[in-house]
Amino acid sequence: MRKQSNSIIIENTRMRLPLGEDGIAKSLVCLATGEECLDTNELMPMFSVTEERPFNNEIKLAHPNKRMTFGSTHIECEGDLLTVSFELVRFQASIRVVERDDYITFELVDFPMGPEAFGPLWMDRPPVTVTRLIQLPIRKREKFGNWLNVVSDDNVAIGVLGTSPYESVDAREQKGAMILSADAVREIKMKGVCAALMVCPSNELMDCIETMEIDFGLPRGVASRRAPSINRSLYWTMSINPTNVDQNIEYAKQCGLQYMLIYYPAIFKEKGGEGWIGNYEYQDCYEGGVEGLRKMLDKIKAAGITPGFHVLHTHIGIWSKYVTPVCDHRLRLKEHFTLSRPLGTDDTTIYVEENPQNAPMWDKCRILRFGGELFTYESFSTEYPYCFKGVERGAYKTNIVPHELGQIGGVMDFCEFTAASFYLDQNSDIQDEIADKLAECYNAGFEFLYFDGSEGVNPPYDFHVSNAQYRVIKKLNKEPLFCEGAAKTHFGWHYISGGNAFDVFPAPIFKEKIVEYPFEEAPRMAQDFTRLNFGWWLYYDEMMPDMYEYADALAFSWDCPATIRLSNLDAVKANPRNKDNFEVLRRWEEARIHQFITPEQKMALLIERMNTALAKADFAKKNMETAKQGLTENFSDIVSFDEHGNLIENKEAYAKMKEDAAKLTGAEKEAADARIRSYEAMKDMYKSSRKEYQDATAVVEESIKQQEELIDIQLEGIAALEDKFLELLKKKD
Repeated sequence: MRKQSNSIIIENTRMRLPLGEDGIAKSLVCLATGEECLDTNELMPMFSVTEERPFNNEIKLAHPNKRMTFGSTHIECEGDLLTVSFELVRFQASIRVVERDDYITFELVDFPMGPEAFGPLWMDRPPVTVTRLIQLPIRKREKFGNWLNVVSDDNVAIGVLGTSPYESVDAREQKGAMILSADAVREIKMKGVCAALMVCPSNELMDCIETMEIDFGLPRGVASRRAPSINRSLYWTMSINPTNVDQNIEYAKQCGLQYMLIYYPAIFKEKGGEGWIGNYEYQDCYEGGVEGLRKMLDKIKAAGITPGFHVLHTHIGIWSKYVTPVCDHRLRLKEHFTLSRPLGTDDTTIYVEENPQNAPMWDKCRILRFGGELFTYESFSTEYPYCFKGVERGAYKTNIVPHELGQIGGVMDFCEFTAASFYLDQNSDIQDEIADKLAECYNAGFEFLYFDGSEGVNPPYDFHVSNAQYRVIKKLNKEPLFCEGAAKTHFGWHYISGGNAFDVFPAPIFKEKIVEYPFEEAPRMAQDFTRLNFGWWLYYDEMMPDMYEYADALAFSWDCPATIRLSNLDAVKANPRNKDNFEVLRRWEEARIHQFITPEQKMALLIERMNTALAKADFAKKNMETAKQGLTENFSDIVSFDEHGNLIENKEAYAKMKEDAAKLTGAEKEAADARIRSYEAMKDMYKSSRKEYQDATAVVEESIKQQEELIDIQLEGIAALEDKFLELLKKKD
C-alpha cells in the first residue's frame, strides 16, 4: 500500500485498487486481463460507520434521532494501516490492509480516540453498531453467487469474502452494479474482523480461495469440492442398528450406493420424534455405548461404504433432561418479559411489564419460562396491566416454585416444524456442550455430516447459522469429507460443500417437485461453485423406476447426487418393484462414479432441458401477449408498458376506478366490481406470465451456454489429441 499523488494504491499480483483521499474507490483492475471491474458510474465510500442514533451533541440536535450511516471523507496511510475519517462524527477508524498474493484483507484494528471525539460525554468508545470494511460497486457480469458473494463470467471473478464466521458479508443490486460489502457488526464482533477482496481470472478463483482457507486455518471447502466424494449419492436410514446392519448394507449395495447417512435416532434413545434429543443416551443394542457404535461403523466401512452422521445440533427435546425437572436457562427465549408482580406457587395469572402482543397463540407453542419453571397460558391481555391468563404451572413436569418481582423470563423458542424441541441460545455455552456430545459420536467413525435444523438459531442469522455448525466442526477429530445442511450462510461455504438437500416429495407430485425445487436451484448453486443434493427420496410403495430415472437424469445433468431413504425395512421388503428400482439407482450411481455417460448423452439431456424451457417460454409468452392486449384495449387509462415490457400502473386512475365503483349500487356496482376483478386478473396474469417467460428464457440461455461449454471441452480434447499425434510424428522422424 502506497501513497501516489492524490490516491492510495492498494495492489497485489492480481489486482490494483486505487482509493481517492476521500475514501472512494477510483478503479479496480484485474491485472491478468486488464479488465476494469468497478462500475465507475456508482461512486460510493469504501468505508462507513453506522450508529443507531447520533450521539455527538451537536449532531443529535441538528439531525433526526434515527439510524444514521456516516461515509468516509478522508483516508491516510502509514505502513499497512489506513486511518479513516467520516462525515459529521469526530472519531476515526484504523484499518489494517494486508496485500497477499491471491487476495487483499481489510481488518478493523481499533477506533483511535482523542479527547475531542465526544467532548464532555462520558464515553470511551464510539457507539458504532456497524463498520463497513469494504464497499465496492462491481460491474454486473453473467453470474453472481449470492452465497459465496462472487460476481463472475468466463474471464474474471470478483469476490468479497469473510475470513471467519464474524464478518457480515452481503451484496445488493443497484442499477448496473452489484454492491459487494463486508461489515463488522457490534452485536457479533468488531475489533479483529477481517474481510478479503479477490480479483482474478475465473478459472483461478478456487485456487485463491483455497490459499485463503489455508492461511486462516479454515475448513477446506475447495478441496472438498474437488474430491471425488462430492457428487456421491447417499443411502439414508434412521433405523439401522447392530441387529440389522447387514440388511441395510445389502440394500445399499443393491442401490450401488457407497455412502450411508445415519440419522441420530438410529443410535440414541428417542421419544416422540425428537422429544429426548440432547440426552444422547445410546440405545441398549449398542453394547458399551460408543464402542458398540464404533464396531457397527467399522462393519459398514469394511463393506466399502462410508458412514455419515445426520444431526439436529441446535435442538433440545421437550422431554429431555435439559427441560425436566428444571428447565435449563440456556434454552432460547424469543420474547422477553419482566414480572411486574411477584408470582406465588398458586398464581395462575402472570403480570408482566411488556406488552405480550407478539406472544404466540398456537396451542403447542404457548410456553413461558421464568427461572427453571415452564408455564402454559390460554390467552393474554394487550391492555395495561399486561398479563398472561389461564396459566398452568409446572409444564413439562418442571418444578413449581415462587418467582420474585422483576424476574426476567419469556416465551420459549420452539422448533416451528415439529413443536417437539426447543432451540438453544447461541449466546451461551450450551452449543459447545451439545457439540461435545455429537463429536464423541462422530469420532467413533463417521466421515461426513448433515446439519439438519440449522435455521433454529438466534438472530443475527447470517452469523449464528454458520457459527453453530462451526462450533460442532471444531470439536471433530477429523474434518468431514463434505457436509450438507438445511440452512447456509456465507461462512458455511467452507464446509457445507454439498449444499442442501430437499425434503420428501410424495410419489404423485415427485417429478413436478423435482423440477420446481432442486432442478431450479441447481444453476444458481453452480454460480456458487457448489452442487446440491436433489432430495431425500423416500422409498414409497408407489414409487416406480421411471420416477427415479427421471429425477436421476436431471440431477446428473448438473453433476448432483441424491439421497434414497429406506427407513422402514419391512416396507422395503414388501415392495415388489425393489429389483427394478434399485437397478435404476445403481446404474445412475455407476454413471456418477465412472463418468461413463458420453458427452453426446449429456448434450441430449441439455437439449431436452432447453426444449422443455422453450415450450414453457412459448406458452408464457402467449399468455403474456393475451393479457397485454386485454389490458391495452380495456384499461389504457390505467396501465401502460415501457420499452422493456414493464407494466406501469397509474395508481391514481386505479384508485379512482375503485372509488367510483364503491359509490354505485345494484347492477351497476356488480358490473363495476366485475371490471375491477377483470383488471386485476389480467394484471396478475401479465406479471406471472412475464416472470415465467423470463425464467424459462434464462434456462434456455443457461442450457445453450452449457452446450457451448461441453463443445469447448470436446474441442480441447481433440486439440490435445492432435498435439499428442504431432508429438509422436516428431519422435518418429
